[in-house]
Amino acid sequence: MSEERYGEFVLVRRHGHVAELALDRPKAMNAVSTEMARSLGAACAALGDDKDVRVVVLTSTHERAFCVGADLKERNSFSDADLVRQRPVARGAYTGVLELPVPTIAAVHGFALGGGFELALSCDVIVADPTAVVGLPEVSVGVIPGGGGTQLLPRRVGAARAAELIFTARRVEAGEARELGLVDLLVEEGRDREEALGLGARMAANSLVGLRAAKKALRLGHGLDLRAGLEVEDAAWRSVAFSGDRAEGVRAFNEKRAPEWPGE
Repeated sequence: MSEERYGEFVLVRRHGHVAELALDRPKAMNAVSTEMARSLGAACAALGDDKDVRVVVLTSTHERAFCVGADLKERNSFSDADLVRQRPVARGAYTGVLELPVPTIAAVHGFALGGGFELALSCDVIVADPTAVVGLPEVSVGVIPGGGGTQLLPRRVGAARAAELIFTARRVEAGEARELGLVDLLVEEGRDREEALGLGARMAANSLVGLRAAKKALRLGHGLDLRAGLEVEDAAWRSVAFSGDRAEGVRAFNEKRAPEWPGE
């Protein structure tokens, strides 16, 4: 397993074709400062361009928190001009995770609040353990979810449920979060990271070309009417139908062996 650090607060660990993107600001429970946001955006840009990466798993090195959201201590010192300057940097962190072209999995334990939960929502699948507490409490401090929460949450749980959760700013514990669809898999306490990495490894056994195209079709087709969605799917199919991965996959199936994906 190799490691690479982006700034002081973001760590990337390689597990074969699975990249673990670890939030590593334990003294602040992974509160997202300007520096951390910039590093997260840079790490996502590098991972998105890396053809050896088939899956990204977003984790936390803190024992009691995934991420508590924006660094409000830093924000308290900001002038209006500072806040305006920070906005594109902050957005870059959230869109960096959201726009990763490969499957993404969040491993959540403890607090995942505000921007922390938005980072998880930006992933394709959320794995949580029973200690998880999630929520978007931004209106309680006079703002709104600004890392994608008002758009991503209703896509998960519907408009009315998202409105109730955002307008009340309430925190939701793991059991209810699973029932409501705020998280996808609930695993034994302390095993969120291991289970997420295991799920990532199962995904990463598949074709990079196929995984990227499938994610693109899922993302672009969401919310379209069926006819338009099927056109998106057809375009994605055509992008992989004549690839080396497709040829190797068919060949390996007929030869009853594991494929050796060329990744193109």
